[in-house]
Amino acid sequence: MITLHHLETSRSQRILWLLEELQIPYDIVRYRRDSKTRLAPPELKAIHPLGKSPVIVDGDVTVAESGAILEYLAEKYASTGHGDVAQLVPVPGTEAHRQSRFWMHYAEGSLMNWLVMKLVFVMIPTRPMPFFVKPIARQLCAQVQTLLIDPNLTTALAFMDNHLATRAWFAGDHLTLADFQMSFPVEAALARADDTANYKHLSAYKAAINARPAYQKAIQVGGPVIMA
Repeated sequence: MITLHHLETSRSQRILWLLEELQIPYDIVRYRRDSKTRLAPPELKAIHPLGKSPVIVDGDVTVAESGAILEYLAEKYASTGHGDVAQLVPVPGTEAHRQSRFWMHYAEGSLMNWLVMKLVFVMIPTRPMPFFVKPIARQLCAQVQTLLIDPNLTTALAFMDNHLATRAWFAGDHLTLADFQMSFPVEAALARADDTANYKHLSAYKAAINARPAYQKAIQVGGPVIMA
């Protein structure tokens, strides 16, 4: 039996979604973020030295990192998939395989970097600090967002939207691991964007994910994806 160590409003949600899509029996251990720091609780370090989520335990195997967990589950359990979950890993050498591999890496290698920076620079001015420092921090954070973070996020959103203009899923016609890996940053990117109407294909993609029964079940079990 797989045990998913699930942190609220985290990347762990996409692991929960895949478990539901493949109908793999699992147990879930839920963790709450610290109400002040929003960090993961120290109890997670008892499961994995990094103290992060997601982490799964499958018998005597412990796997951390979203991409590694998704690949582990696909290698071991993808044969149980049916219908549009039957091609989670495209045939090597195909265009779908190349696309799936690219988006698996893009999600964390490029996109999440800007999303995390956006969150950090939005939060910094809200943290306790001497009153005379706050205006400086607010101005500096606004400049970093305007000059660096927001232009890169705009480029990323346009890039994803253009890609999805001719495809149902990130790798093509079928749901693949790339869609699970991309689901969290897509949710986060659209939540942080001020002009979501400009990205109709990406918004339609998000709606298609949200409409899936397995995704809805994952939300019921694990809670919302993005921090309110």
